[in-house]
Amino acid sequence: MRVARRFVISGRVQGVGFRWFVQNAAIREGVTGWVTNRDDGRVEAFVEGDHESVTRVERAVRSGPPGARIDDVSVIDDEPGNAKGFHIR
Repeated sequence: MRVARRFVISGRVQGVGFRWFVQNAAIREGVTGWVTNRDDGRVEAFVEGDHESVTRVERAVRSGPPGARIDDVSVIDDEPGNAKGFHIR
């Protein structure tokens, strides 16, 4: 069953390779979607795939790369679409 989740991550998440970290986790898990820096200093990601793969990406998002500090992760269930690949915006 395909699921989609949107993550909004706050803390020290810009300027530490966070988007590339999320992209690598997504590609490793075979999910689709995107990740972007927000103007308010947070990072937002949309991840779509099978439930187990999306959950593994969520675990990675909650840990982050070295140098990051995760203060909060908001998780919003979303509707799966037809995303192709995983892109940094």
